[in-house]
Amino acid sequence: MKIPAKLAGTTAFALMLTLTACGGGGQEESEGGTSGDSGSGGYNNMTITFSHNQPEDSPEHTGAVAFKDHIEEATDGSVTVDLYPASQMGSLREQVEGTQLGEIDITMQPSAVVTPFVDSVKLIDLPYLWPASNEQKYEVLDSEVGEELLGTLNEGGFEGLGYWPGGFKLFTTSGTEIHEPSDFEGLTMRTMESPALITQYEEWGGSAEPVAYAEVYNALQQGVVDGQENPLQTIYLNDFHKVQDYVVESYHGTMTYLLMANQSWFNGLNEQTQEAVKEAEAAGVEAAREDLAATEDEYRQNIKDSEAEYYELTEEEIANFREASQPIHDEIVQDESQQEILSKLKEKINEVRSE
Repeated sequence: MKIPAKLAGTTAFALMLTLTACGGGGQEESEGGTSGDSGSGGYNNMTITFSHNQPEDSPEHTGAVAFKDHIEEATDGSVTVDLYPASQMGSLREQVEGTQLGEIDITMQPSAVVTPFVDSVKLIDLPYLWPASNEQKYEVLDSEVGEELLGTLNEGGFEGLGYWPGGFKLFTTSGTEIHEPSDFEGLTMRTMESPALITQYEEWGGSAEPVAYAEVYNALQQGVVDGQENPLQTIYLNDFHKVQDYVVESYHGTMTYLLMANQSWFNGLNEQTQEAVKEAEAAGVEAAREDLAATEDEYRQNIKDSEAEYYELTEEEIANFREASQPIHDEIVQDESQQEILSKLKEKINEVRSE
């Protein structure tokens, strides 16, 4: 049984709990989640609920479809996947909470949204940490230190499955084109509910206001906030550029999605099914990365062809931003174990930059 798109938040969660209690979807409830009996080939017989926030024509959803197709084919239909894109299962935070509680099996969420649940993942959102290359960024995320950081999701009751791409974030603003940190003075920027992102804009001289993803367009249109940050496809597919004067390609941060499962649910799967989930993740992230690479130039050109002014920061401007951002790293990251991971990340980043 599919949950209608109009349902969200606690309404969707309540309905899912009812379905589980009634044996909805043909699954049997077990202590480790809804893993069900063994089906064809020894896989758990079950339906996976997979939620995310992006529209169906996004690279993220392309990856989700690839995940679904791969695991359903590999398990000969013993495992099926119900996809809930476009925040059908509630707000970003509600989807993380739903996964933590076991009401959603797998979700794909921006690292910044996960930070209130697992503080260590805020490292991903540090300004001007990453090389301005998706391929180099992927190399770092897929490395041993990336796996170490992904493993910290266990602290929040999640099983980290992988890093999914969203691209580099851009600034969009009304009234003020951004060239240097001081240009944020007097501006209020919409961010996700992440202390790291809020601190970032405060240290640059502006202010930040968390606004729910579904409300960003109206907040921009009505002037509740002066600007926001998001990658190209999010800006274009949500028409944010139509209610902003400037779109600035800054490479200041990455929109990296965490594909993660409820840990108890994942641990309740048999070994063969766990491996199928991991293989489906590999197929999904590859499809998402390929689609992002194939569409970013198109989204960029479409924004350039719009009424918004499109500007790319110069190397000198980026260098000034980077210099102003390094003290932010020290302010945001004070936990000793996080400092150790950050040091390893920077070492790996320097390594891939020099290759």
